[in-house]
Amino acid sequence: MSTKHTKAADRFLENKEQAAWHNETLWLVREKRDRLAMQIPEWEELRELASKIKLHTITHLDRYLEEFTRNAEENGIIVHWAKDAEEHNEIVHGILLDHNAKKLVKSKSMLTEECHLNNFLIDKGFDVVESDLGERILQLLNEPPSHIVMPAIHLKREEVGKLFEEKMDTEKGNSDPTYLTHAARKHLRNEFLTADVAMTGANFGVAETGDVVVCTNEGNADMGTSLPKVHIVSMGMEKIIPNLKSLAVYTRLLARSATGQPVTTYTSHYRKPREGSEMHIIIVDNGRSEIISNDEHIMALKCIRCGACMNTCPVYRRSGGYSYTYFIPGPIGINLGMLKSPEKYSDNVSACSLCYSCNNVCPVKIDLADQIYRWRQDLDSLGKADAMKKIMSGGMKFMFTHPGLFRFGLGISPVVNHLPRFMKYNGLNDWGKGRELPEFANESFSSMWKKGKVQKSTSKKDENEQ
Repeated sequence: MSTKHTKAADRFLENKEQAAWHNETLWLVREKRDRLAMQIPEWEELRELASKIKLHTITHLDRYLEEFTRNAEENGIIVHWAKDAEEHNEIVHGILLDHNAKKLVKSKSMLTEECHLNNFLIDKGFDVVESDLGERILQLLNEPPSHIVMPAIHLKREEVGKLFEEKMDTEKGNSDPTYLTHAARKHLRNEFLTADVAMTGANFGVAETGDVVVCTNEGNADMGTSLPKVHIVSMGMEKIIPNLKSLAVYTRLLARSATGQPVTTYTSHYRKPREGSEMHIIIVDNGRSEIISNDEHIMALKCIRCGACMNTCPVYRRSGGYSYTYFIPGPIGINLGMLKSPEKYSDNVSACSLCYSCNNVCPVKIDLADQIYRWRQDLDSLGKADAMKKIMSGGMKFMFTHPGLFRFGLGISPVVNHLPRFMKYNGLNDWGKGRELPEFANESFSSMWKKGKVQKSTSKKDENEQ
């Protein structure tokens, strides 16, 4: 039985050229990450330290949230608490109404995507402008992000060029990246100048100082917050870290893991409102406190949203971000989706080969693949296990627990090598879609061993000793 993910992946793979380009592009980012990481001798020590700091913080979150709030308020910031997405959106709405605002300019924030803030405000008549270039492109296309760091990574520049022709009256057929960037800059400049309120996400909230730290490569967060008189920060409660010393660990890991660069172009600290301005921080729960009590999946809260797990994932790279039903794709998205609603997002757990590459690159050492494996074990109890897979697993279990039947199957398996192609590759053989079956050996290893056909290999060390 095909899941929603596999059906969407099939549609993505229909355009073979685009699928191959997507795979290669993401793998280039992974390679850049490797080169930058290997230039730091203490890379693995940094990962271990980052993991321990995060685990300590999320298991003492009450203490650090209180410290952060106290310091932020002493700095003149207004702190709000939102138990869920609805409350978060209402708080933003209230701030806009209090200031008679009409236009909100935003930098990239996956939390506002999680809360569906844009549609909420647009439905109420506000002009909401995404200022991150990738997010702005997708907003003009009325599409969600397909990646948490590079939201428009699935689009080629020719597609962006055509969009800009329609929306910004650029030259026809001109898809030169520099030209398109200048066009976008000109387009967004007026939006910055006419915005009433600015909004950013938060990469980190520093408990020791009350700072909010925002990391960008375009400077759009800085531009947005420099002009309007009101700045709203949307921050998930798990973004808290203890102190500036801890921040130094994460800034060394974040950009290298995300895009393969030493550091983001802009690492901006917001500690207090500008003179004559207001700054609001909305600390959002939206299910996070429940995850703390989940021993098997609490590690998901360590995520710093670098996207490294997506860049390396062979399934994400070959199926695209839109094949996942949760708004965050890839390995971390599979786990977060299941934590949000196992019944709704269970189809995504099939989108994993259990290669463990995500575990190996995660800068905070989240056990992503292990968690996905555990979710798979729960599918039957949730009533979401694939009926065909259950039948196949049951059949394999029966065969493996009956040695005589297993040996008989091995003995006749070479017959498959001589069957007509239509009998091997048809609708019943999902493995054969896009793959060639391996050729079955005429004799099993155990049979060869019993007949003395297998010779013990001799290592060079043994040869030298002889």
